[in-house]
Amino acid sequence: MKKRVTGIGGIFFKTKDPKAAKDWYQKHLGFNTDDYGSTFWWKDKEGKDCSTQWSPFASDSKYFEPSKKDFMFNYRVENLKELLETLKAEGVTIVGDMEEYDYGKFGWILDNDGNKIELWEPVDSAFK
Repeated sequence: MKKRVTGIGGIFFKTKDPKAAKDWYQKHLGFNTDDYGSTFWWKDKEGKDCSTQWSPFASDSKYFEPSKKDFMFNYRVENLKELLETLKAEGVTIVGDMEEYDYGKFGWILDNDGNKIELWEPVDSAFK
């Protein structure tokens, strides 16, 4: 497998009031927020448009389970199906089944500390 993680796809965290968090970051740090948080655009080494998502989640969200942490990292990957097969063969815990949407494929794993990690094979052009 040539590449595994190619970048940070998102930073997700729990908060008591996601709207207040989005408003605060918009007002004080200039985030361009929407219902999902804020999308940051950048270019990779080949000059392709890429995005990284910043998203506050409600404190009672179950999305990060089975992790008990109040945060989850999302990493951009090149070939999710192959990577999940490789990680499974290496003994990494896979959480759930891979899901596919018009904006990319998603899979989840647990790291050695039990933190849930989201892996994303993006289709950045779906956001434009």
